Amino acid sequence: MKLPEKVYLIDTNVILRYLLGDHAELSPKAEAFMLDVSEGIKKAEIPDVVIVECIYVMEKYYQIPKSEISTKLSGILNFSGIVNPDRSELLEALLKYGNTNIDIVDCILAAHSSPDKVVVSFDKDMKNLAANVRRDSCFGGFAKRIHQKL
Repeated sequence: MKLPEKVYLIDTNVILRYLLGDHAELSPKAEAFMLDVSEGIKKAEIPDVVIVECIYVMEKYYQIPKSEISTKLSGILNFSGIVNPDRSELLEALLKYGNTNIDIVDCILAAHSSPDKVVVSFDKDMKNLAANVRRDSCFGGFAKRIHQKL
């Protein structure tokens, strides 16, 4: 019986060292690992929280433009060894993020929305993302019930 193939969960620091090449010791290790993933030698997943953290660090600390961030992270998600079950949603979210002035979390929520998965939000940006969204009407007496509990 064949054992299931190991899947690696990639952390933010590995992706950053790979993309930025800014660390003499760690960047080459990240590059070697990511090369194996790009060729499908190793299987890996990148959780959406890691994508969000990568964006935050590259945008806020390194001042990298959104379109460049989107392109670089999309490139990694297209590596043959990436096995994210939500890969298409993350790619869609990165495309929207790179082409709009909307934050990545809203883009990810919109990409995951469907007629059966409706985003509950007060954020007006959701409409601009063509998300399946419900605003005030789904809350009903929610605020009143919460207030009574306090």
